[in-house]
Amino acid sequence: MNKYLSISPKVQKALDEGRPVVALESTIISHGMPYPQNVETALRVEQTIREGGAVPATIAIIGGKLKAGCTPEEIEYLGRKGQEVTKTSRRDLPVLIANGEDGATTVATTMIIAAMAGIRVFATGGIGGVHRGAEKTMDISADLEELAMTPVMVICAGAKSILDLGLTLEYLETKGVPVIGYGTEELPAFYTRHSGFKVDYRIDTPEQLAAVFRTKLELGLRGGMLVTNPIPDEYSMPADVINRAIDEAIDEAYRLGIRGKETTPFLLAKVKELTGGDSLESNIQLVLNNARLAARTAAALKALEERVI
Repeated sequence: MNKYLSISPKVQKALDEGRPVVALESTIISHGMPYPQNVETALRVEQTIREGGAVPATIAIIGGKLKAGCTPEEIEYLGRKGQEVTKTSRRDLPVLIANGEDGATTVATTMIIAAMAGIRVFATGGIGGVHRGAEKTMDISADLEELAMTPVMVICAGAKSILDLGLTLEYLETKGVPVIGYGTEELPAFYTRHSGFKVDYRIDTPEQLAAVFRTKLELGLRGGMLVTNPIPDEYSMPADVINRAIDEAIDEAYRLGIRGKETTPFLLAKVKELTGGDSLESNIQLVLNNARLAARTAAALKALEERVI
């Protein structure tokens, strides 16, 4: 066992008993939403996982420990501290751990810790990707590199629509990461179901998702699998409305000189402001939707593994 890893008793018991477990990130708690909606949403997502027959494992770094499974009190702690908690990617891990600090895990870091703990399925909101203008700034999320290296299935509502979606897909193709559309051939764009870009494959059931991922693992192919699950139609925002807000937010970020890992939290907050809060409700609903699919898929993967044994 990695000496820096702390698996909660409930998660460890589930892993020992061969029950399905779903990883959840913590950046959405500290950086993705305001308090108290962040804590309320995190607890709702965990409950959704339980209702789907799986065990939730919210992942974070607390006091220099890699936590696979947070208590409600720890989630409250992260939510109250908010952006005081370091947004943590792969590069930050050794510093935070050595210094005994707290960290909110991005998609990349959540994948790393989930893989350490033996958790194969991870539900999130949206992944990072290639930012608009990356041909000049080289602003490319570490999430994409982690997807190329770490054997975890990531279920999301597509790449965040603040990104360059076409370049993000090209990058994932170069890295050999399969991009699956759940019930769709079109890449969803976080707040909206439509982007105009096609995914690699369409899959329509959790059992099919589990079978493909199991096959990938058995083949010894490096890296994870990206499952893009469209936001429910009733919460999908019109593409023209969200794109206008994103364009305005990007222009303001450029004027203010906001770059690097501060870009995404700024843009999401600005889009929320420009849409009168509609984007926050959409964000909450798409995360819950992904949690439901992740629980079903984790259960299907466990059932498949039992049949193989």
